[in-house]
Amino acid sequence: MSNKRAQYCVIMAGGVGTRFWPESRQSKPKQFLDICDTGKSFLRMTYERFAHLVPNENFLVVTNTRYKDLVLEHIPELKEEQVLCEPIGRNTAPCICYAAYHLRHIDPEAMMIVTPADHLILNEAEFHSIVEDTIDFATENNALMTIGLTPSRPETGYGYIQKSDNSKISRVKCFTEKPNLELAQVFVQSGEFFWNSGIFVWKVSDIIEAVAEHLPEHHALFEGVAPLLGTPSEKEAIEQVFSECRSISIDYGVMEKAENVYVRCGDFGWSDVGTWGLLYQLSRKDKYANVKPDDRCYTYNTRSSIISIPKDKVAIINGLRDYIVVDTEDVLLICPRNEEQNIKKYIDEVKYNTGDKHI
Repeated sequence: MSNKRAQYCVIMAGGVGTRFWPESRQSKPKQFLDICDTGKSFLRMTYERFAHLVPNENFLVVTNTRYKDLVLEHIPELKEEQVLCEPIGRNTAPCICYAAYHLRHIDPEAMMIVTPADHLILNEAEFHSIVEDTIDFATENNALMTIGLTPSRPETGYGYIQKSDNSKISRVKCFTEKPNLELAQVFVQSGEFFWNSGIFVWKVSDIIEAVAEHLPEHHALFEGVAPLLGTPSEKEAIEQVFSECRSISIDYGVMEKAENVYVRCGDFGWSDVGTWGLLYQLSRKDKYANVKPDDRCYTYNTRSSIISIPKDKVAIINGLRDYIVVDTEDVLLICPRNEEQNIKKYIDEVKYNTGDKHI
């Protein structure tokens, strides 16, 4: 690996994980939960994954102000100033802008690795090798690097990246966001399309240059407060910026427009574990294809269901097939697996009738 530039890891940890409701709540969203039953939260696993590549002092976590204490609880190795707080969520472009302009203040020569906080990676050795390849390439080139995954199925819930050739590191031909099933099948059969992991590597100077070109209004806002970053006035300045900047993803805002976007593809057991259905696919199943606790959960005539109950509760379930059952202290969700896209509708109705206390 090249050591020409200091490497920093930016963990994006501000989402609320509504697709994992009612387990994931506004007060403690998915990234702070141990949904995969590994003994560690997603955020903790993400930190440990990159601790092999980046020293403690070179981590930044960007999160909502309300989650600052939770971040420090899950990653006690960090100092308070390493947690950048967004006053409101504005999608990934403002999040990455905040981290990039902040990093430029610390180290204008920085190499920046950007990762979501809530993904699962099973083959970390292969993942580390791929990240090192992207760092080397971004060090030597004016390149915005992303990491693609070899698709194992025609997944409609992921974005896709099309490579321009068969090189190990290839220029990106195009991005496609969440295709329908028919198009996803064509993508997988073509061999040219890969899942978009949402993990990026670039020099701080290169991403700021790209933001200035493709998101000039965001650049103007963050450049305008740049002298205040790292000072006692930063909090107030960032509140003003986020109140004015447009909500947009880095994919739409920059990556789909820039010409210097490259992808390193691989297969390292990745999943965004974005829904109960995906968790079902990834989890160990009993002889009846159920995903459930080994004890305390008694099932009869029940098949192909995923069941989550509190650790101190006993559940008896009879006669379900292809269901999601999630029981928490104050919410019980029972929903067919093929209708989990309605969870957002359920949340809206509950919120309308009872406010935020169950959300």
